[in-house]
Order: sequence, then structure tokens, then C-alpha cells
Amino acid sequence: MNILQRLKENPALRNILVFVSILGPGIITGSVDNDAGGITTYSVAGALYGYGLLWTLIPSFIVLVVVQEMNARMGIVTGKGLADLIRENFGVRITFYVFMGLFIADIGNTATEFAGVAGSMMVFGISKYIAVPITAIGVWMLVVKGTYKTAERVFLIFSMFLLSYVVSAVMAKPEWGKIGTAIIQPHLEMDTAYLSMVIGIVGTTIAPWMQFYMQSAVIEKRIKIEDYKYTLWDVIIGCVATVVVAFFIIVACAATLHKNGIVITEAKDAAMALGPLAGAFSSHVFAFGLFVASVFSAAILPLASAFYISEAFGFEAGINKKFSEAPQFYTLFTLSILIGAGIILIPGAPLIPITIWSQVLNGIFLPVVLVSMIIMVNNPKIMGKYTNTRLQNLIGWSTIIILIVLTALLLVAPLLK
Repeated sequence: MNILQRLKENPALRNILVFVSILGPGIITGSVDNDAGGITTYSVAGALYGYGLLWTLIPSFIVLVVVQEMNARMGIVTGKGLADLIRENFGVRITFYVFMGLFIADIGNTATEFAGVAGSMMVFGISKYIAVPITAIGVWMLVVKGTYKTAERVFLIFSMFLLSYVVSAVMAKPEWGKIGTAIIQPHLEMDTAYLSMVIGIVGTTIAPWMQFYMQSAVIEKRIKIEDYKYTLWDVIIGCVATVVVAFFIIVACAATLHKNGIVITEAKDAAMALGPLAGAFSSHVFAFGLFVASVFSAAILPLASAFYISEAFGFEAGINKKFSEAPQFYTLFTLSILIGAGIILIPGAPLIPITIWSQVLNGIFLPVVLVSMIIMVNNPKIMGKYTNTRLQNLIGWSTIIILIVLTALLLVAPLLK
């Protein structure tokens, strides 16, 4: 009996094979959400407030699912990237200003990821002048010399390694009863520091570049609308993985740092502080997770930038294309890597201002991207019969309004201190 005959007689087997072939964009995009900045946010939240902020992961999960589902559906139906659609529907001038701002922000974000590489390797006694160049070259080789299928497999493996934070959390011996109470009975405080941390946790869940990468990745996979349900599960699994990793990072820091009154400012501090409290192995596992997340994001962020700039201005784009076939795409990717890594190698580089201002730019352009998305996903000329339902629009617009308010508060909060 040949394979085709077996698939005809066993629909369940066919469904599994189709799902496995489609798996990737949702899980990768969701996992990259736990980058160096995200891990720092979760670590500081656990150290400062213990288990008290675990409840914020529930709205974060909802936001992530809603936005990425719209992205995936738009990519499958139109076969076009988000940047391409924005240019066609809102004009070249708006596209130029928005994407130049996003590109500058993404270079800052990429520098932050290489800072995560440097910080995590310091825990193992490796200099940033060794770790950062080797990582940058490795990331460049993977994307420029590899294929989409190869890169995606590596990215999926990286996603699985992020579950190392589960080990750190379990070794910290958390109080599961208190964790359950914190989730079921949220404790709210109205001071600026607490609200800023809530905003930071929810806000780190979604960034403009994620929307462009998600849609471009769906197109690269050449997924058809008949297989949309499998992509939806890919998105959901990716969002669950994101929240699970965030949960265990907060738990690990709450059970050790918060319990012992240790204050930190970045994820590297959390990894180093875990050593005396939970053992060297726990510290190394935490640092390894930070390294994997930083390398992962240092690859995806420049890739997302190259995708949306190329799409916006009509350049050829795609990992499956050779350098000669998509020179602008690969040049943009290479520049992002060089500048991002180069900034970290400058002695005394102002990393904190770079991180803050890249987040400010993300916050400014995020509402523009999201509003553009929901307008287009409701346009029958673009989406045909696959526009949003009333419930999807209710959730979508509510999500956008909440994110705009949270982003505004996030930008205003530092001025109120």
C-alpha cells in the first residue's frame, strides 16, 4: 500500500502530517516574544512583586492570540506581506515614514538582543568581544547561506530550549499554593511603579516587528486557506509557549530573589543572583535560556526588518532566495546585524538609553500598525469572505484600544515620577 492510499484511508494521519508541515510561524513568532527585553521584564517583575503579577499573563495571552490570528489569516488569504498591503492601501509616503521609524527602533532592539548575548555569556566567564562577534557571524550564516526550511528548523529547536526556564523554576522550590492564589485572586496596587510593571508585562507581549514577521513567514510556507485551521493551532501553541516561559521566569525569580529581598535591573543580574540561592546549575540554566532567547531574537528581528522594508518598497525578499536574487533584502539584514552587534562592542555604549528609546519608538508606531491591520482585515476587497466576524472585531478593536492606552501610559509614566 503506497503513502497516498494510506492517507486517503486514514484522515487522522493526514491531518497530523499537514499540521507538522505547517507548524512554525506561530511558534517562532510567539517564542521570539520572550527576547532579552521580555526576560528582563519578567525577571524584574518576579523579583519585585513575587507571584503577585502572574495574573497579567492571562490578558497577555489573549492579546497575542487575537493579533497573530489576524496576521496569519491576512497572509494566507492575500499571499502578501503586511508591509506590501500597507503600501498599497495607505500610500508610499506614510509607508516610508512609518517603516523608517520602525527600522531605527529595530536596530535598537537588535542591539538589546546582542546585549543579552553578552550578559548571559558573562555568567560563564566569556567576554562579549568573543561571544557577540561569533553569534553575529553564526546568525548571518544561518540566514544568508541557509534555506527557509533549515532556518525554521533551527528556530523551532531554539523555541524548545526556552523551556529550560521550567528547570530553573522547579529547582527554586516555589510555593504552588501561593501561585494558584495569585492567579485566581489578583492583587492590584495603584502606585506608579506597580502600574508601570503591569503595563510592561502586557506591553512586551506585542511589538510592531512581530506582525510583519508572522505574515511574511506564513507566505514563505505557502499555506493555503484550506489549511487555515492548522495555522490557527500553530498560533495558539506559540502563544501558550510564550506565556508558559514567562510564567516560569516570574516564578523562578519570585521563589528566590523576591523571597530574599534581592533587587535586580536586568536578566543577567537574575542569573548571577540565582547561584547562591538555588545552586550554580540553576544559575547556568537561567543564563543559557537568556542566551538562547537573545540569539533567537538577534536573528528574527533583523529578518523582520529586512522583510517589511523590502516588501514596502517592492524589493525581492525571502530566505529561500539567493543573495543575487534579493540583494536589498540581504543587505538590510546584514546592516542590522552589523550595527546592532557593533553598538554592543563599543566600550561604554549607552545601552539603557538605546533600549528605552527603541521601546518608545515601538510604542509610537504600534497603534499605527495595529489600526492599519484591522482596517485591512475588514476590507472585503482585500479579504473576500474572510473578513472579521463581529466578535473578532469586538475583541480586535478592544485589544487595540487597550494597547494604545497601555502604550500611552507606558510613555507617560516615567514623566510622572
